[in-house]
Amino acid sequence: MHDKHVGIIGYGAIGRSIVADWSRSPLPGYRLGAILVRPHQADEARAAVAGGVVVTADFAEFLDRCPHAVVEAAGHTAVIAYGERILRKGTDFLLLSVGGLAAEGVLERLRRAAESGGSRVILPVGAIAGLDGLLALRRAGLHRVKYTSIKPPKSWLGTPAEQHFDLRGLTGPAVIFRGSAGEAARLFPKNANLAAAVGLAGLGFERTLVELVADPGARWNIGRIEAEGEGSNLAVTVAGSSSASNPKTSEITGMSVLSMLENAAAPVSFG
Repeated sequence: MHDKHVGIIGYGAIGRSIVADWSRSPLPGYRLGAILVRPHQADEARAAVAGGVVVTADFAEFLDRCPHAVVEAAGHTAVIAYGERILRKGTDFLLLSVGGLAAEGVLERLRRAAESGGSRVILPVGAIAGLDGLLALRRAGLHRVKYTSIKPPKSWLGTPAEQHFDLRGLTGPAVIFRGSAGEAARLFPKNANLAAAVGLAGLGFERTLVELVADPGARWNIGRIEAEGEGSNLAVTVAGSSSASNPKTSEITGMSVLSMLENAAAPVSFG
C-alpha cells in the first residue's frame, strides 16, 4: 500500500509544532507532501523538513502534492479561502480553526463541497477531550451544554477583552465573555475554536453556552465541558500548557492532529 500524502496549511505556532513532531516521529502510512506558507516563512520551513517536501506559497502547487488530506493550521481565513477547493478535489480537510465554520454560510458550503468531491471535513479534537461523549449524548437526547475556557490574562491580549478589562492588572479571575459558542467563535477567532468544536458536537453553535475566563492564577490553558443528557451527564476538564510561541493555543493541539492520523491508520484503532 502506498503512503497517503498529506499537506499542511500554515507555518505559525501550530504548523511548526506539527512539522517538528512529525520529523521526530514519522507517521506510518503517511508522507508529508507539502506545506503552504507565507513567502517570508519559506526558508525556515524548508530547513525544518526532509528533501522531497514541497514548501510553497502557491496554493495550486501545494494542493497538487497532497491528494489525500490537508491539515489547516492557519486560521479562519484559510478555512474560507481554501476549504471548498480542497474538498471538491476529493481531498479530506482536517480543520483546526473550527470557529471559522461559525461564519454565515461557511459550514453549508463546505458540506456541499465535500459531498461533491466525495471527501470529508474532519475536526481533530485539538486540546479538548469528551467530544465522543457529547456525540453519544446528543443521539440519546442532549439538554444542556456549557463550555468554559480558562487561560492566563496574556492569552486574551489582542482580543475584545482588552476593551473592557485591564488584563495586565487583574488580581483575580474575570469572566471576559459569556454567550453562545457561535458568538465566541466570531469575537475570539484565535481563542475559541474549541468552543466551536463543542458546539458542533453537541447542541450547535447558538444553543451551546460558553464562558471565557482570564485568570492570573492559571498556570495552564483549561477547557471544561459540562453536559446534561437523557439519563446521563458528562463532565470533562483538560489542562495543558500553552504554546511557547503563541499563548492563545495549547501545546497539545498539533499533536492531536498526528495522533488522529496515526489512529486512523492503525490495525487496531479507537472510533
